[in-house]
Amino acid sequence: MAEVSVLEAVRETLDEALASDDRVFLLGQDLEAGGVFRATDGLSGKYPGRVLDTPLAESSIVGITIGAAHYGQRPIAEIQFADFIHAGFDQLCSEASRWSWRTRGEQYLPMVVRTPWGGGVHGGQHHSQSIEAYYAHMPGIKVVAPSFPADYRSLLKAAIADPNPVLFLEHKRTYRLIRQEVEGAPAEERIGRSRITRRGDDLTVFAYGMMLHESLAAAEELAGDGIECTVVDLLTLNPLDTETILEAARATGKVLIVHEDTLTGGLGGEIAGIIAEHAFEDLDAPIRRVAAPDIPPMPFHEAMESAFMPDKVKIAAAARDLAAY
Repeated sequence: MAEVSVLEAVRETLDEALASDDRVFLLGQDLEAGGVFRATDGLSGKYPGRVLDTPLAESSIVGITIGAAHYGQRPIAEIQFADFIHAGFDQLCSEASRWSWRTRGEQYLPMVVRTPWGGGVHGGQHHSQSIEAYYAHMPGIKVVAPSFPADYRSLLKAAIADPNPVLFLEHKRTYRLIRQEVEGAPAEERIGRSRITRRGDDLTVFAYGMMLHESLAAAEELAGDGIECTVVDLLTLNPLDTETILEAARATGKVLIVHEDTLTGGLGGEIAGIIAEHAFEDLDAPIRRVAAPDIPPMPFHEAMESAFMPDKVKIAAAARDLAAY
């Protein structure tokens, strides 16, 4: 059983997809040289003509991806940093998300857009943003945000096989930091499922991406104080796994939602709404959220970035307050 990083899991899955299906090809900035994070390292030489460099033009990257998918290919685009994906917003919103619907399901658009997102890497305001809420709001596009290497493998495989558009979010801080023993081929996984990664009776924490790891670290610390947390890895942000969310919320009656995105309009509000609408009578305390403050730019300075971002200390403090309610 080999231990792999998130980055290695992504690269291996792309390699397997290219090897198994001639319709699959990769496109994005600097991919032939391996990409800025080396996710496509070695693939250009192994698959000539199927790992394509593009101009620095995100709208064009997304547009080419849509066109290729429409004509029967299975393109996997990379937007070098999620902060710049908004240049392709109209292509994703007005074209990709609506393609199957406006053809009454007669046509599909099997395409994946991969992009590194998130802070904690001193990237400042242009290389640290959380963009998931914009796109999770958009019917017609699935949004996936794994946390562990095994899930990166299985969910990227599922995204490539999906007949309609998938936005695949890769938290850049997890790329080399998070490692896991992974055996054999990727497990069969269905987009739209969450996973309970830790069980406890005192409160339930919902998180995804790097915040899942911060939440697990907080839960470990809280256990030493006699506070046992259930921790749910959301995995898919659109569609949300409503069944697992409600099951986990009802199990403890106390809910803490953690995300790296800013508080207002973040995904936590949608999750809170689902729980309040369907499980209000099962709650023993108000729903709490831990999120970044409503400040436009991610700070660059290390101390300010740390103050801006949620972490295990802030999560544990909120959990203690909630447990004592």
